[in-house]
Amino acid sequence: MRRTFSVMAIVLAALGLVWLVRLERSAPGAQTPAAALEGPASAPTSGAALPAGKPARVLGRIGGVLPHVLVDPRLVVEKSRRTLSVFSAGRPVKTYRIALGGEPEGDKVRQGDRRTPEGHLYVCAKNEGSRFFRSLGLSYPDDEDAERGVAAGLITKREQRAIADAIRHYRRPPWNTRLGGEIMIHGGGTGTDWTTGCVALSDSDIGELFPRIPLGTSVEIRP
Repeated sequence: MRRTFSVMAIVLAALGLVWLVRLERSAPGAQTPAAALEGPASAPTSGAALPAGKPARVLGRIGGVLPHVLVDPRLVVEKSRRTLSVFSAGRPVKTYRIALGGEPEGDKVRQGDRRTPEGHLYVCAKNEGSRFFRSLGLSYPDDEDAERGVAAGLITKREQRAIADAIRHYRRPPWNTRLGGEIMIHGGGTGTDWTTGCVALSDSDIGELFPRIPLGTSVEIRP
């Protein structure tokens, strides 16, 4: 008899515990799963507001933590979204807000068109004393631009060979032809598209990025 009462007591106690747990979960202010607490993406950490209709997301939310050491770093610029994302070991680790040239649509064609070039480039120069705080020089024009330039009568065959040779050896190509040059990632602010074709960040952002990006770093600029 006592054993029967003991079993019944255990069962009743277990049922009471389940009821209390359900009551706590349904009470106001109760804990919710972590996924329900994430909410919207965090606010941008730097720079002015994006132009109307330009979403803040590209390969990750604006902001993040840039590691002190990047493994096989790579930069991806999304012109339409006004973002620059940093990759380390194949993974995006931080995304910055940017500004572009005064004519942001389309690929760069010639000197003075105020367009930001598109395609696969690399960092070919670094300037710690830039008038826009810090700058990373990009390898525009490349050999494809040179072929186009010759066909359009913008540059000579000799200039084409000089550009192709520089690209082949991962050096800085000539920046003084009619194709234009001196395309940089530099500081100066992101309030509006104001550069002559460069990619602009805030001074604090380029200051963070500059020492972590070595010469030869791959840079992809997408439309």
